[in-house]
Amino acid sequence: MTGPMPVKIAATKLAFGYGNKTVQDDVSFTVRQGSIFAIMGGSGCGKSTLMKVLIGLLRPRRGTVLVDGGNYWEADESRRAEIGRRFGVVFQSGALWSSMSVAENVALPMRMFTKLDDAAITALVRLKLSLVGLDPSGAMMPSDLSGGMRKRAGLARALSLDPEILFLDEPSAGLDPISAKRFDDLLMELRDGFGVTVVMVSHELPSLLEICDDGVFLDADTRTAIAHGAPRDLLASCTHPTVQAFMKRTRLDPAETAKGAPDGNR
Repeated sequence: MTGPMPVKIAATKLAFGYGNKTVQDDVSFTVRQGSIFAIMGGSGCGKSTLMKVLIGLLRPRRGTVLVDGGNYWEADESRRAEIGRRFGVVFQSGALWSSMSVAENVALPMRMFTKLDDAAITALVRLKLSLVGLDPSGAMMPSDLSGGMRKRAGLARALSLDPEILFLDEPSAGLDPISAKRFDDLLMELRDGFGVTVVMVSHELPSLLEICDDGVFLDADTRTAIAHGAPRDLLASCTHPTVQAFMKRTRLDPAETAKGAPDGNR
């Protein structure tokens, strides 16, 4: 690679919240094509809410979200839907339809948004399930799956329309270390083998440090982004006490938070 990859997502001066409550303000960052980007921060800082803004579930109060240079929130509804079909989303619970088999869950987006015939859909479903190591499990119901298998089934469904950008909300939450490592390896394979751009909300340090190329750190107290960079770089060089407490899992002294040390990265 001779230079940085193109910018896939550019968020500029985002402000978002619910009702009269501002969750975050003045948040800016870029996500490079083919990278794994982390949205980090403590509980209640707005990580999942930011993901809702990026995937089109929550309109920001201010700011812009550019996807491949196009302004997502200034586009009309049909154009936003078109852009959204380039997204794959895996929610924390997996969000599988309990009344459908695993294979039927994976096939659903194909039936809704393509004109493929049954034979083609069946073949593609097997391919997606094979990609996540679930090919023999297509006939099973979601209730029959382990937590790790449900995550992978959700990922297979998110991959059904060959997304350019994959969004994941706490992908390793609730998984044992071995299952979490397998899921991390799968995400790296998608990045390295297929060029998929991954944006993940997470507070799981092993995953963040192992697989993420870049990230943004949101702070609940100041309600803005206080650091940018790869998690491993933030661990090594960011001097902000809130970031250090998160990355090293130490108890934060309130007096240190008030100092507002600069993030010391980039």
